[in-house]
Amino acid sequence: MMIQNGITNMVGLIDNVMVGSLGTEAMTAVSIVGQLIFVFNLAVFGGLSGPGIYGAQYFGQGNTEGFRNTFRLKLWISGAVVIGGIAVFLLGDETLIGLYLRGESTDVDPVLTMEYAKQYLFIMLIGLVPFAMTQIYASSLRETGESLKPMIAGVTSVVVDIVFNYLLIYGKFGMPELGVRGAAIATVLSRFAEFAVVVIWSCAAKKKHVFLIGIYRRLTVPKELSVMIIKKGLPIFFNEFLWAGGIAALTQCYSVRSLDVIAGMNISNAICNLLNVVFIALGSAVGIIIGQTLGAHEYEKARDDAFALMKFTGVICIGLTAVLVSVSGVFPGLYDTTQEIRQYGSWFITITALFFPVQGFLNALYFTLRSGGKTMVTFLFDSVYSWVVPVPCAYILCNFTGLSVLLIYTIVQAADIIKLIVGYILIKKGVWISNIVDASEK
Repeated sequence: MMIQNGITNMVGLIDNVMVGSLGTEAMTAVSIVGQLIFVFNLAVFGGLSGPGIYGAQYFGQGNTEGFRNTFRLKLWISGAVVIGGIAVFLLGDETLIGLYLRGESTDVDPVLTMEYAKQYLFIMLIGLVPFAMTQIYASSLRETGESLKPMIAGVTSVVVDIVFNYLLIYGKFGMPELGVRGAAIATVLSRFAEFAVVVIWSCAAKKKHVFLIGIYRRLTVPKELSVMIIKKGLPIFFNEFLWAGGIAALTQCYSVRSLDVIAGMNISNAICNLLNVVFIALGSAVGIIIGQTLGAHEYEKARDDAFALMKFTGVICIGLTAVLVSVSGVFPGLYDTTQEIRQYGSWFITITALFFPVQGFLNALYFTLRSGGKTMVTFLFDSVYSWVVPVPCAYILCNFTGLSVLLIYTIVQAADIIKLIVGYILIKKGVWISNIVDASEK
């Protein structure tokens, strides 16, 4: 999972640098749309997470039909999220993009940025369906312990994206020079390639992935199970959606200081996202491993594994901090932009890196709580906290104080230490230890 996510984010990094060579407006436009698409992606992940909790425990229990039902429910949930996402983006395109273009700048043209952003967004909408379908298959495979196929599909996606980015952004080998639109087309093509690989390969190995046998003969899911999973999963969906929305809101708060800040954050996010896949993948692995262990009724082992994996994640993230700090002064130089924006990028990279251990530990805490079905706890722990503490803090400090945006960014990052302390107490008390699939069958 770490390799797959790393490869996927490497694509994002390469896209970012390639588009960055077109100028600050193009880079900023792609960054803004990327922030909006990120909210959609997290909504898909959140929608699949509820069935995923049951899927991991059903697999640990050896209940194939139960696992099939979680897959079918994922299809319905993803369909609803995709329809809703496309409607929101089509109806609110200029309004959503305009939220990030309110700051002043002598170096960034907001009108040109809006034009680029709309071009990029409308093409990216085509890739939402294959992205959602890929996540359905990939998440189900991971719940069975199969992470190779999603990884290979991710590698294929990267190759397609890099090749067509080069061809279509710059107009190489007889292809049209499309700039920002070329970057969007390349990304959409990579989505379809990833979808084709993971689905075709999985279906060709039905003897191994027996849950796929007859999976589409019916799409109905038992009402009692659907209600139970949806009740358990809704807090996760809203948590992921609101958490991603909180990140978007934070970025919007910072943007009121200047459009240069958004461009600098884009540079920082490109390299930081490449490395944060480590603790994100470790967190996902924690959820699957602990979920399977709980499904097998090995509660003491689940507790021991949870603490061991959390400590391991924290240590790994200290190493990532050192890597990011070491490249913070060099990486922004890859972009064709102003020196001020490069300096913003360098400082944002450094500050983000210093809090990597906190974020890694928090991610492991979150997935441990979620593995036992404590979705309401994770909802309060994650997204509610984000909207109650960091977002208001950033809004007030950005709009009503003269503090520098870099100091504000540091203060907001530090606020997560409170969440870390609360989460650790919950884990230590063992409130998350439960077998939810046994309860669903009573």
